[in-house]
Amino acid sequence: MKQTKQIDVGGVKIGGGAKIAVQSMTNTDTRDVKATLRQIADLNDAGCHIVRCAVPDAEAAEALRAICRESPLPVVADIHFDYRLALAAIEAGVHKIRLNPGNIGGADRVHEVVRAAKERGIPIRIGVNSGSVERHILEKHGGPTPDAMVESALYHVKLLNDCNFDDICLSMKSSSVPDTMRAYLLAHEKTDYPLHLGVTEAGTEYMGTVKSAAGIGGLLALGVGDTIRVSLTDDPVREIHAAYSILKAVGRNDDGVNVVSCPTCGRTRIDLIRIAKEVEQRCASVTGKRLKVAVMGCAVNGPGEAREADLGIAGGDGEGLLFRKGEILRKVPQAQLVDALMEEIAKFNEA
Repeated sequence: MKQTKQIDVGGVKIGGGAKIAVQSMTNTDTRDVKATLRQIADLNDAGCHIVRCAVPDAEAAEALRAICRESPLPVVADIHFDYRLALAAIEAGVHKIRLNPGNIGGADRVHEVVRAAKERGIPIRIGVNSGSVERHILEKHGGPTPDAMVESALYHVKLLNDCNFDDICLSMKSSSVPDTMRAYLLAHEKTDYPLHLGVTEAGTEYMGTVKSAAGIGGLLALGVGDTIRVSLTDDPVREIHAAYSILKAVGRNDDGVNVVSCPTCGRTRIDLIRIAKEVEQRCASVTGKRLKVAVMGCAVNGPGEAREADLGIAGGDGEGLLFRKGEILRKVPQAQLVDALMEEIAKFNEA
């Protein structure tokens, strides 16, 4: 796995072999400090590491002063169109700036923001979207292709490097999963800056999670990426849940309970769909443990899969077998099966 440079966002390390950092963005009005802080607290409780806030005007930039002071998470200012908002956000105490350099003006304005960030010792994410690539680069490539997005990002890296600034993170997001993946793979080849993964405008919770799992998960599985944000048209807390599910699926996070379950078939004689959903829901709140739990429908794959898991259940006819490390503990009626499994999960580390 390629080692990238490391940046520090308010004490959270990104890149350089650090654990994948999970990010989200508030969807409150940043000018409403109380509402924004409430949402940040919810994100923190869900396991978010870094939070980003939109800065549409000077009032929002000023509100960041109180938000940064009270936030339990490092705060990133999301800047578009007006470089002066970036300067105001830096002065307000943010821990990182996200710039879309293609829409804030010429190199002189970028240089001014870079100088301010350097004075405060905060990193900058160069965030390129398919919709913000510079016109001359679009004309060269015939549109917002992956090569165009990477060329745009590297062009702005040079602007920052010309200011003797190297505290940089990159993102090249598109609503197209294949284009997003190709852009990040190309950037991974061309640079060693840490990469912020995401699929932009991914959609509602269902489709957005599917697209993010394909794009973000696919890249992570290939060893590409240092921090992630799942973009959903929904409560930002759901982004955190989706992010951790993706990290678990690709083996980049083993915290908590990893629930695996079979798809059911005509051999199933137990209400496995309901049971699996209940187990997954109840296990979501289990902390301080690292274990794999198998919820299987019958004896075909059940005992074998349970043998590979720390704990598991395999269905029968109105009842199920409870397993621990492949060993049968006991037979349990269906109505008591989930409770019995949760009891074993609760005491798992005691053995």
